[in-house]
Amino acid sequence: MTERRYTACGGVVARGNQVLVLRRPSREEIRLPKGHLEEGESPEQAALREVREEAGYSGLVVCADLGEQLVEFDHAGWHFVRKERYFLMELRDPGLEPAGGGESQFHPFWLDWGEAVEALTFEAEREWVRRARVSFDRARADG
Repeated sequence: MTERRYTACGGVVARGNQVLVLRRPSREEIRLPKGHLEEGESPEQAALREVREEAGYSGLVVCADLGEQLVEFDHAGWHFVRKERYFLMELRDPGLEPAGGGESQFHPFWLDWGEAVEALTFEAEREWVRRARVSFDRARADG
């Protein structure tokens, strides 16, 4: 089996006690926004771009770097090794709605933190929400 390696960056976008998730009906998945790191981009820039492209949200503030994790999976005869990097983000204006332009394959919606963990299709993304919640709660406690 041939191996493909790449880096993907994404965001856990918080709005109070809610998290932005994406429904992808064509695959019956609930996901977080993320995508390939493009040449010349920083991981933070890629994560902001991917949230804008997939969910239609701009006007985001990066609050914390949630770190990296390695995800491996097999698909269509390939073995993928993906280094994922996520950031905790918040909307500058909590009442902001998507500006459109989100890719039609995704439908953004908001869930409470716990609901998001339960709804996400993949364990790796559930782990990102857990990490983001710890960071989010710590920032609120600090003040």
